[in-house]
Amino acid sequence: MSKAIIKFSETLHTTEVEVDPQSNTIILGDRNLTVEQSSLEAPISGTVYGALLNYSGELKALGSSLTKEPYKQPPKAPVLYIKPVNTITGFKSSIPLPEDTSHLQVGASLGIVIGKNATRVTEEKALDHVLGYTIVNDVSIPHESFYRPAIKQKARDNFCPVGPWIIERDAISDPNKLTITVFVNDELKQKNTTANLIRPVSQLISEISKFMTLYEGDVLLVGVPENPPLVKEGDRVRIEIDGIGYLENTVK
Repeated sequence: MSKAIIKFSETLHTTEVEVDPQSNTIILGDRNLTVEQSSLEAPISGTVYGALLNYSGELKALGSSLTKEPYKQPPKAPVLYIKPVNTITGFKSSIPLPEDTSHLQVGASLGIVIGKNATRVTEEKALDHVLGYTIVNDVSIPHESFYRPAIKQKARDNFCPVGPWIIERDAISDPNKLTITVFVNDELKQKNTTANLIRPVSQLISEISKFMTLYEGDVLLVGVPENPPLVKEGDRVRIEIDGIGYLENTVK
């Protein structure tokens, strides 16, 4: 069992509960509820920041394109973007398929939830500023350019499912050794691990906090692995992360 922060629908505040990440079960006194039996909203309240090109396989897949115009070299610092508030949604909510596209890209990511403001923190102290971890689907319309903000492709309504809860930091012994798997209609489509991060969790927090403050409640996505699955209307997407549970949503 692990302590977690959860937000039930039609409530104003989050609640601390005990959960079983293996079965995605919520323990409420003498009752055990599965997440399917509950109505949940995204358990977060701050700004969601994503990090591009933070998996080693992503850089390998891009190959020589990173040495061409306009940058001529791989990034030397974290490449960040924002998932605005209109994109945030919760467990079991629908992911809308825009009329002008036939497929969406699944962006399975570990979400780091900040517990106290982080400004110019060292790698050694970075985890002291973490409240816990959650699962995020950084949905986007497939696109190739990394050279300008992909707002139209990444900032659509409900393009950022989060949940089902925030697992307390100490329940995860090493956030840099977590297996992430993606299932579409119960078929395994992607498997990777945070061991392949170019900037591990502490380093990512430290480097970002050198030039901007991460505030309590903010969420930092560590990145999306290479070869993200494509989904179409009616597909059911489930993202699992070791020790946290699973996040499930359907494309409609």
